[in-house]
Amino acid sequence: MRQRIAVVGSGPAGLTFARVLHRHDYPVAVLERDPAPDARPPGGTLDLHEGLGQLALDKAGLLAEFQALSRPEGQAMRILDADGTVLRDWRPRPDDRANPEIDRGQLRDLLLGPLDVRWGRGVTQVVPGTRDGVLVHFADGQQETFDLVVGADGAWSRTRPAVSSVTPHYTDVTLVETSLDDVDTRHPDLAQLIGDGSLAVYGVNRALVAQRNSGGHVKVYAQFRAPLDWHTNLDLADVEAVRSSLLALFDGWAAPVLDLLRHGTAFVHRPLYVLPVSHTWTHVPGVTLLGDAAHLMPPLGAGANLAMLEGAELAESIATGPGDLDEAVRAFEEQMWARAGRWAKITTAGLERLVSPDPAEALALFDQVQPS
Repeated sequence: MRQRIAVVGSGPAGLTFARVLHRHDYPVAVLERDPAPDARPPGGTLDLHEGLGQLALDKAGLLAEFQALSRPEGQAMRILDADGTVLRDWRPRPDDRANPEIDRGQLRDLLLGPLDVRWGRGVTQVVPGTRDGVLVHFADGQQETFDLVVGADGAWSRTRPAVSSVTPHYTDVTLVETSLDDVDTRHPDLAQLIGDGSLAVYGVNRALVAQRNSGGHVKVYAQFRAPLDWHTNLDLADVEAVRSSLLALFDGWAAPVLDLLRHGTAFVHRPLYVLPVSHTWTHVPGVTLLGDAAHLMPPLGAGANLAMLEGAELAESIATGPGDLDEAVRAFEEQMWARAGRWAKITTAGLERLVSPDPAEALALFDQVQPS
């Protein structure tokens, strides 16, 4: 008799887990607090690595569909000095498929496919060790039991407390996100400045990054070191006040670079939180974690990739393994902890160099990863 399995969260980790199980004709309940797939903006773009996110999609039987949707040209990277001088202008080869970009919304829709997601099922608590299995409490007061609950519910996971008392801590780095729409038509100079992929400008303890999405949409991220309460005297809902504050923070930078902020349509505050670099827990039968719920790290291209591969690997272990669910989960956790710990060290060190007192550190990091 097959076990009752639930995954909490319909992000890349949870959907990849469910999709691989579905491919093996294995039932899984996907529990999502949002009332519908389009209830919130899906976010920006992701670069999926050949040995991580793309491998996960291959396990789900979706690699060809991903390749048709992805943007290999989005791998391009341009780095400017604060005065507008082009320091690096790297462009991928025509056949380069190492880290092509895909919009988060497109990836979500690709993974959703035939899955039956229980929308509007916000989980408030997960209680292991009951007589009937793992008890899941929902926001509407209902309850349900499962043999395995997989927490793929992100940074502020409601599943995590079932296995770990650790909570995320602030990195001292804040992001403020804005967007440009129809950039090629409305802002052709900025479109040319950004190029086909990403643009980054580094200064002392701050940076501006612009990243192309599909359809002429661009996400812009102002990054800077600041106390968590840096905005105490600023109304974050006041677009013009936030814009003025950011322009003052980047005062003296080249005018074309500052136009990324001048033309932004709205601003979203995103302080960066992380979990400890080597976050592990004592195994709890019936509950485990994936992705940000397990190993929240700086957003430097690894998190979603790791999360998807973890989801795919755990699903394969469950669907094709010898049948001992708890042993499959134990083995998965050991493998996940080791790999995630390595990436957490890399991304933590990377954030220190990208938002640094010495902007040359960011350029040196780029040259290590992608020699010019």
